[in-house]
Amino acid sequence: MPFVPMRQVRSLADVEAIEAIPLEKAIKPASTYEILADSARAFGDKTALTFLRTGDPADAPIRWSYAELFANVTRTANALHALGIGPNDAVAFLLPGCLEAHLALWGAEAAGVTQPLNPLLTDDKLADLMRAAGAKALIAWGDEAEAGYWSKARRLFEAVEGLAHLIRVDPGPALGGDPTPTPEGALDLRALIADQPADRLVSGRVIRPEDTAAYFHTGGTTGAPKLARHTHGGQVFTAWACVQMQGVTERDVTINGYPLFHVAGVLPASLTSLSAGLEMVIPTTGLLRNREVLRNYWKLAEKYGATALSAVPTVLAALADVPLEGADVSRIRYCRTGAAPLPPELAARFERQFGLHVHESLGMTETHGIVSIRPPGLRGPAGCVGLRLPHSRIRIARLDAEGAPTAEEAAPGEAGMILFKAPNVFPGYLDPAATAKAFDADGWLITGDVGYLDEAGLLHLAGRAKDLIIRSGHNIDPRVIEEALDKHPAVRISAAVGAPDAYAGELPVAYVELAPGAEASEEELLEFARAHVDEPPARPRWVEILPAMATTNVGKIFKPELRRRALERIARETLAELTAPNPAPALEVEMEGEGYVVRAAGDEALRARVAKALAPLPPRIRVEPLPAAAAAG
Repeated sequence: MPFVPMRQVRSLADVEAIEAIPLEKAIKPASTYEILADSARAFGDKTALTFLRTGDPADAPIRWSYAELFANVTRTANALHALGIGPNDAVAFLLPGCLEAHLALWGAEAAGVTQPLNPLLTDDKLADLMRAAGAKALIAWGDEAEAGYWSKARRLFEAVEGLAHLIRVDPGPALGGDPTPTPEGALDLRALIADQPADRLVSGRVIRPEDTAAYFHTGGTTGAPKLARHTHGGQVFTAWACVQMQGVTERDVTINGYPLFHVAGVLPASLTSLSAGLEMVIPTTGLLRNREVLRNYWKLAEKYGATALSAVPTVLAALADVPLEGADVSRIRYCRTGAAPLPPELAARFERQFGLHVHESLGMTETHGIVSIRPPGLRGPAGCVGLRLPHSRIRIARLDAEGAPTAEEAAPGEAGMILFKAPNVFPGYLDPAATAKAFDADGWLITGDVGYLDEAGLLHLAGRAKDLIIRSGHNIDPRVIEEALDKHPAVRISAAVGAPDAYAGELPVAYVELAPGAEASEEELLEFARAHVDEPPARPRWVEILPAMATTNVGKIFKPELRRRALERIARETLAELTAPNPAPALEVEMEGEGYVVRAAGDEALRARVAKALAPLPPRIRVEPLPAAAAAG
């Protein structure tokens, strides 16, 4: 049977009531393939996936029923098996938003292990990830689109040893048009699966809950991506828990604008929907990066009868600038966000303009996508990410002076490191050393998030541990600065980070993206922030206006890039002082592992002086010559 909510969740008592039923009785499917089989039997011709070819509400979509989806997933699994893919072999994919991404996801999981890849990563990073996973096949979009998909796939096919098959998704039929020729050396996905059985796995594979389902690379918002191993059981539990916490039913319709290489789009969004019989709308290959989709979002929500809205805060900020223009969105019963902190001003604006209260959740790759959810009907302030999942536990550990968790438990209401145990905690990364750092001595997952539990059992976020600004041993929550700046009418979104300082370790600085058509100077914003941040150590040293906030491909604010910008500004100021009154030579800064490389023009003696001046700063900094072409540019 498909997953159905056991009861309406409004409190911790409701979560505990769900826990009265043993997990082995509550969850029957052993794998994601069984979930799709159950849904195909239960819902048959009901629409599972609706793909929008354009962002025009008048355009006709392409639809797959639950029966069609399961048949195509089965055919894909059988085709991969015929190519020699076994249960422990990885199938990587580079795909935009499309129906075929679900074949690459669930078909590869039924045959072997799926490896979703972010197409905006560099070739070198993608190749490293594929080598680490031992990928034997790559499924890729057959033209360039916005990310250079096909040319990147061809380069990876040449570069990655052991990659035996390059499988092309033809954009013609995928977008409802005519087929295009398959390049030499590649296989066509549709032709590959056309003659495969649709009613059984030819391999005869019996998938167990502990079997590896996927290798997901981490989002990389706090550093270089790592490969996390997902199990079928962990993915199934996430879908079941999300159905319970959100009251999802077959009557719901959701627009899934998350990329399908990201855990949020794959598990809390897609698998949850498919396990309960929802209709899921894929808003074009560009998803919510498509400006036409954003411009028509509310009209699309009305046309397809969306009952749930889910997006990261930066996308919500963009949607807040889109007027309803008469669109009827009264069917939307649940608005949820996650992946990044929700600015209180944005939450208030969304409710004021659209009558939608934004609920928050907490999730991460290492928990198969979810830790806690604030369910429909449970209101709360920004930063409240809701209740723990059924059959899970949350512990808050006190932090030491460096922001690391201690063995001492925090008092109720006291912020500390969020530790997590649940059936959906991942078994580890492919790198054993990274796995060892992910857990404490008692086996709790160290989430990296700082927060507290209130008396009602609700979890509140206070930021990420790596995002804490530590000034002379004083922990500064960047949200204090961000919430102050977000109150300025010209600010669309803001982010605060720690800039390295030789004396204090870090000093708070802030970056801002202005609202469309708004005007403000950096000096004005700095004074505004200082006037609205009560704590003197938290008042920013500078505020810098960016044309667009640095974000990841899923819309999370990318604070490592902001920290890099902060160091680059300091390095430029240092170079200017060393060369005054003459103009400063060209300079650039690049992240290098946990440190940075500063490339400066000029002679060796000047670079030695730069290195000496930057040496007292906390991060590891290496100074080297700037290539002639960059210096000339």
